[in-house]
Amino acid sequence: MGGKAAEDWVSRGLDPVWTLMILELSQAGLGHSGSSLAALPWPGCDSGFGKETAKKLDAMGFTVLATVLELDGPGALELRACCSPRLRLLQLDLTKPADISRALEFTKAHTTSTGLWGLVNNAGHNNVVADVELSPVATFRSCMEVNFFGALELTKGLLPLLRRSRGRIVTVGSPAGDMPYPCLAAYGTSKAAMALLMDTFSCELLPWGVKVSIIQPGCFKTESVQNVGQWEQRKQLLLASLPRELLQAYGEDYIEHLHGQFLHSLRLALPDLSPVVDAITDALLAAQPRRRYYPGRGLGLMYFIHYYLPEGLRRRFLQTFFINHCLPRALRPGQPGSTPAQDAALDPDPNPGSSPMTAQ
Repeated sequence: MGGKAAEDWVSRGLDPVWTLMILELSQAGLGHSGSSLAALPWPGCDSGFGKETAKKLDAMGFTVLATVLELDGPGALELRACCSPRLRLLQLDLTKPADISRALEFTKAHTTSTGLWGLVNNAGHNNVVADVELSPVATFRSCMEVNFFGALELTKGLLPLLRRSRGRIVTVGSPAGDMPYPCLAAYGTSKAAMALLMDTFSCELLPWGVKVSIIQPGCFKTESVQNVGQWEQRKQLLLASLPRELLQAYGEDYIEHLHGQFLHSLRLALPDLSPVVDAITDALLAAQPRRRYYPGRGLGLMYFIHYYLPEGLRRRFLQTFFINHCLPRALRPGQPGSTPAQDAALDPDPNPGSSPMTAQ
């Protein structure tokens, strides 16, 4: 995929002179140079997909403007050590309007001679894996602030440059934004909002020649996925913040069970990030990029089940694949008033309904 995109790029007579911006926010939770292509601002290059894609695009001769959460962090130091002087690093916290304004001015100042070819929104933030009732509302706000509002403000600010170059917008989303992954509501709803926004941009920017793509990767072994200690710390913070009544209703062992199931699912993460890097590269450089890319193992089956099978089977598949809840403490046998609620909870599909396609 990445090689084919490079061939398309060369066949169109384009030199790697444009600038590419990669936006990346690495929290336990995302150019071109030579003749006259464009620059690429990139939010989210501290780790994972953003860092590896920045390396690849720099090696291809692009001028890359890569944003990181910390200029002296391990990811930033690695990029400085292995990339060419063309790559420029910029500190950016998408929750701070002043940082976003500074990033916009920095990008405009560094693309006056080359133009801006592409923007890669790679920021991803999530710090709670729990049922919606157990997740603080502040978690939903923080996910929306980083994954949606921050990326929205930055994208809008760079649209004049992208319209001028008839360039590309590439956003790294998540299947959790397309289907109800257990215990990922805060993260999933922010990614769903971002996907809908990108679909809207795709329609509205079509007359300007700007192409918009969304990357929906499977589970890959990025730095945040591998940081088990960080997830343990977040679990402890969640337990400490829960109201006593809520903790008694669900039980501490219920949250421990969710945590264990989540860590177990991460063992299936793929170590090779190249499918995602190739998808981002293709979306930036191919003559006719796809609207959606699905790099990762098993995503075709997952989406088939989600769109074509009954709701009960869809739910059970996600529970088997990701997190399978145990009964909350208040619903277990022997607890006051547990029997009727327990029967309802154990019913695998009291009203399965039909899939969207069947209803249609």
